Amino acid sequence: MYQEITTKAPLLSFIITCFNKPASQIAECINSILKLSLRDEEQEIIVVDDGSQECILDSLTNIADNIIYIRQRTAGTGAARNTGLRMATGSYIQFIDGEDKLISEAYEHCIDLVRYNEPDIVIFNSSNSEQGKNDYAGEAPTDGAEYLKNNNLEISPWGYIFSSRILIGLRFTPGLYAEEEEFTTLLFLRAEKIYSTSSVAYYDRLRKEDKIDRKDKRLVMKRLNDIEQILIHMNDLSTAMSVMDKTAMQRRLAQLTMNYIIKTIRWTRSAKQLDTRIQTLEEHGLFPMPDKHYSKKYVIFSKLSRNSFVRKCLSKVLS
Repeated sequence: MYQEITTKAPLLSFIITCFNKPASQIAECINSILKLSLRDEEQEIIVVDDGSQECILDSLTNIADNIIYIRQRTAGTGAARNTGLRMATGSYIQFIDGEDKLISEAYEHCIDLVRYNEPDIVIFNSSNSEQGKNDYAGEAPTDGAEYLKNNNLEISPWGYIFSSRILIGLRFTPGLYAEEEEFTTLLFLRAEKIYSTSSVAYYDRLRKEDKIDRKDKRLVMKRLNDIEQILIHMNDLSTAMSVMDKTAMQRRLAQLTMNYIIKTIRWTRSAKQLDTRIQTLEEHGLFPMPDKHYSKKYVIFSKLSRNSFVRKCLSKVLS
């Protein structure tokens, strides 16, 4: 008589994406995971190399047995994360950029929230310092719609742990700039229990910001067109949402629309380009932005942006 052998899923799958990063940084990233209190069977480390010029696996021989290494043709960060999601078997998932690492002591607090509260999402903070910070107070759990309705979402895909059960086929759209905006928003709307902690648990080595070479007109237009596409798609999706989700999406779209207009001003320095893109937003019901008190910055900007003369002045001031 044969006894059925069952394998329990890991608690956490860590998806590390990298492209042309030093093997030493990838090793630091992996070791920051291995330092955690998780047992071997509780963790799964997936490294997705998005077509780096050199294969880094030979430089990771000391820890190669602890990871699943996948090398693919260069397709962008979103596609690399999708590959990791296809491979992941953990109950929870954490994205990490290969040059970064977890701040072990502070991240342990996030793991405890996962272990003992069965959340859908745990949010934490990042820093360009390796000095972490624990905050055990945190906040009472809330659902995704309520969180988005009351907060400006300033979170990268590596700024939270999420349950694989709420993915339900959700993936990044490959090839788009800022594809994480749509992914994160839709993921949060699926969450019924979100814990937000101000613990600083992630070391962001490069402090990723929206920097761009304005002289590269083609790249500027590509990025702005991508953001516009995402905004329109998210707005279209909102029409079929419940009242609560739609209200939450409205705030998120307003925030992203404001950021998009500011990027258009800063990246193009063109009043004509700004007017053209404002017109497209109007056609899709994204402009004027809602008259809401989302934040002081939003209230001021939404009012100023409605006047075409003021927009021209903003083009000079913000550029």
